[in-house]
Amino acid sequence: MRRPYVVLAAFLLVLASLTASAQQWAKTRLDASPRHREYVTLKSNGRNVQAFVVYPEVSGKAPVIILIHEIFGLSDWAKEMADELAAAGYIVVAPDLLSGAGPSGGNSDSFTSMDATTKAVSGLNPDQVLSDLDAAADYARKIPASNGTFVTVGFCWGGGKSFAFAAHRKDLASAFVFYGPPPADFSTITAPVYGFYAGNDARIGATVPATIEGMKAAGKKYEPVTYDGAGHGFMRAGEDPTNTNPANEKARNEAFTRLNTLLKALPAAHASWAVPATTPVQAAGKAHATESTPECHSTTAGSM
Repeated sequence: MRRPYVVLAAFLLVLASLTASAQQWAKTRLDASPRHREYVTLKSNGRNVQAFVVYPEVSGKAPVIILIHEIFGLSDWAKEMADELAAAGYIVVAPDLLSGAGPSGGNSDSFTSMDATTKAVSGLNPDQVLSDLDAAADYARKIPASNGTFVTVGFCWGGGKSFAFAAHRKDLASAFVFYGPPPADFSTITAPVYGFYAGNDARIGATVPATIEGMKAAGKKYEPVTYDGAGHGFMRAGEDPTNTNPANEKARNEAFTRLNTLLKALPAAHASWAVPATTPVQAAGKAHATESTPECHSTTAGSM
């Protein structure tokens, strides 16, 4: 009678292993990074939210990026992207918006399949998500190394939440939306919104014309760019060694450069920080080439 349970347990173990290895390339790059990274525990309406934080190697105070993950949760790629942005000179706070929502109260890494992760992210309460992002933003403003300016950068599902947070949070400096849908109401947006879209993404691409008109009518700043030939998720796909669409890699590199240029153009009052001598792509490349990780990297969750 026990045999079916043994087979099921073995199947789940294999499935978990396949899920974990799907982004092994991203984990390998992250593990090679020389930058300090840690986990902190944020308080959001009485619940704990784990956040991944990466610090840049700069001499002065830096802006903070609130990175909002894809519908795949706080994956290895999301953490690796946080590290790449830190390499470009920014503090990055990436909240795990699935904190406590996984099996046995676990986080993103407790799910055994992408389908389960996607279903869980899709089912998150929008108000809870905004509250969690508020907690991340409040934490960002209090980081001693922060210059007080923070922005959101979201991808896919997180791109939509970056746009929605712009309609929610008045002290947001800028919102960067990577192939995410717009909110229903633009009237409360105060920060400029910059869009990054894929040419081969009919679902999200179809929302852009109406968003342009709606933001214009509301008197809001919205600057979208569409990358021809790229598919939805090109920031991740463009880095993936198994990618077979050259347009994804091209779009990824051009979008990263545009993002960094816009971040550098933040108001001068918040720009007194030292940018690394290398370009973002070069910095990321150096991180990927490093073979050892300093022992100072923390893996213990802290408190706000």
